[in-house]
Amino acid sequence: MLINQHRTLSGLNVFLVILVGTVLCLGVYLHLPEKLTPVLFEPGISNLLGFQIGAELSPQSNVFITLILTILQAFYLNRVVNHFNLLGKPNFLTALMFMTLVSVFIPFLVLSPTLICNFITIWMVQKLFNIYKHADVKGIMFDLGLLVALGSLIYFPFIVMLLLIWASLVIFRAFSWREWITPLLGVTVVYFLLAVCYYWLERMNEFYEIFRPFTYALPTRLNMDVHDYFVLIPIVVAIGGFLFILKDNFFKSVVQVRKSFQLLFVMLILIFGSFYLNPDKSVNHFLLTIPALSIYLAYFFTYAKIKWFYETLYLIILATIIYFQFF
Repeated sequence: MLINQHRTLSGLNVFLVILVGTVLCLGVYLHLPEKLTPVLFEPGISNLLGFQIGAELSPQSNVFITLILTILQAFYLNRVVNHFNLLGKPNFLTALMFMTLVSVFIPFLVLSPTLICNFITIWMVQKLFNIYKHADVKGIMFDLGLLVALGSLIYFPFIVMLLLIWASLVIFRAFSWREWITPLLGVTVVYFLLAVCYYWLERMNEFYEIFRPFTYALPTRLNMDVHDYFVLIPIVVAIGGFLFILKDNFFKSVVQVRKSFQLLFVMLILIFGSFYLNPDKSVNHFLLTIPALSIYLAYFFTYAKIKWFYETLYLIILATIIYFQFF
């Protein structure tokens, strides 16, 4: 079965992950609108460039490129998880879970700023997991500040990841004010250079518009069909299983693994909290949660012991995704 197969590092799993991802995007591929214009950058960048990248893509190309990008992200994240031994044993479950979760909602399967930002999210996670073993991390902190700023220019709510950097210092490091200031300098450098460009072009009012999301009211609703919530039920069950297993294994794990899981939890909280910065209040925002949730579910399916239960649960997840895509 799929779960047992992906508990190993067999080369066959590379093909199977790609196959699962392809099958799970067929629903949106077969029901494409005639016109599908991707928005890949926030106005702060697109206005400066004078055009929107990808505007001429056909809907078919849009979905195909999205599939390629998500496959790359899945294997990248899987490599990071195996490198830091978060699951206790190397396998392909993280990649499988990633390709499954990015297919949960149809808006996840087309090009979007959050899709692009997930490359930065995974890169940041890799760097944050790495600071535990470094004596001097100021250089890493500055790089992370640059990444947060670049990500926020693609999708402004990504700016909340600055708080994640500081949270990682609380979790992994003893207090050092230099390490806390450095990521802020990285963010400031990017926005200062962008301000210079806008000032040179005499368009400073447009630069100030970048920060308009901070004035948005707290959201009271999510633009999502009520039937879409049903697809989350088996995933919530799997997350519940993860929490149950983690409870038993948490203090048996090495310190870095425990702290890494804590950092992923903080990341989820911050992403949910930054939803108010999303002007469209769309479900696309939650694509940023996929890396952390993929690791959580991979942990559950790695350590779940009742074969018929975890294999059936995963098949139910696949079945619900496919059903709601087609029907």
